[in-house]
Amino acid sequence: MVSRRGFFRTFAGLVLSGAATGAYAVGIEPGRRPRVTRYSLVPPNWPSGLKLRLVVLADIHACAPWMPPRRIGDICQQANALGGDMVLLLGDFLSGMRVRSGHVEPEDWARELSRLSAPLGVHAVLGNHDWLDDPGAMAAGKGPTLVHGALESIGVPVYDNRAARFEKDGKAFWLAGLADQIGPWEGLDDLPGTLAQIGDEAPVVLMAHEPDIFPQVPDRVALTLSGHTHGGQIRLFGYSPVVPSRYRNRYAYGHIVENDRNIIVSGGLGTSILPIRFGSPPEIVVVDLG
Repeated sequence: MVSRRGFFRTFAGLVLSGAATGAYAVGIEPGRRPRVTRYSLVPPNWPSGLKLRLVVLADIHACAPWMPPRRIGDICQQANALGGDMVLLLGDFLSGMRVRSGHVEPEDWARELSRLSAPLGVHAVLGNHDWLDDPGAMAAGKGPTLVHGALESIGVPVYDNRAARFEKDGKAFWLAGLADQIGPWEGLDDLPGTLAQIGDEAPVVLMAHEPDIFPQVPDRVALTLSGHTHGGQIRLFGYSPVVPSRYRNRYAYGHIVENDRNIIVSGGLGTSILPIRFGSPPEIVVVDLG
């Protein structure tokens, strides 16, 4: 039988442990220097001799004090040092925070993103919060959004259901990007129309902010890259209790292979709704193809 003193000692330990965990989840992990998560893969039918390094940044969610311009600038310097052939931005530049936070103007975070550079350029898609947290675009029922304007001002193209052809070392590939699947209203994505723009047999890399599109992606696409989930923001033993996806943990995080089709879901950099991360630290993703 547990004594009264033993009960209160155990209870106090649990309270202190919970307080320490909460302090870490709010005060430390969200603001950590991003870890670099690396993936190396050769998708089916990938051309021999085509080696491509992609540096992927997702879910910046600019806001103070958690993701101020200075921190965004530091992340950009870290990303540049990774030697990517391309830098890909997977959406959700706006805050998405539901607790009180400081506003960061689009021109301020865009100025920091202008530090990014890569031989084959910097490319972006928009996320749901880039619509839902833009009252003007939502009221108008159409773009361009504030994020469209901010990225255009620094020369970063936004792939709204668009595909473009590139070459590296004499080998061709396509980069495609979907407009957002959630905001506004029924979503703006058009996967068939995007893939219809591809005019040869060169491999395709697809940017899609939300991973829920993946079951519809044909094996014509070598790799799908997504963000949005933040790894659930809380992740324990490979499981996320809450995932903003109709598929729950199926596409919560990491490299998933289904029927020889590949998707990599980034845990992202910022937070939304609440400034909490536990077991899902901020990350920059590096993908080596070929």
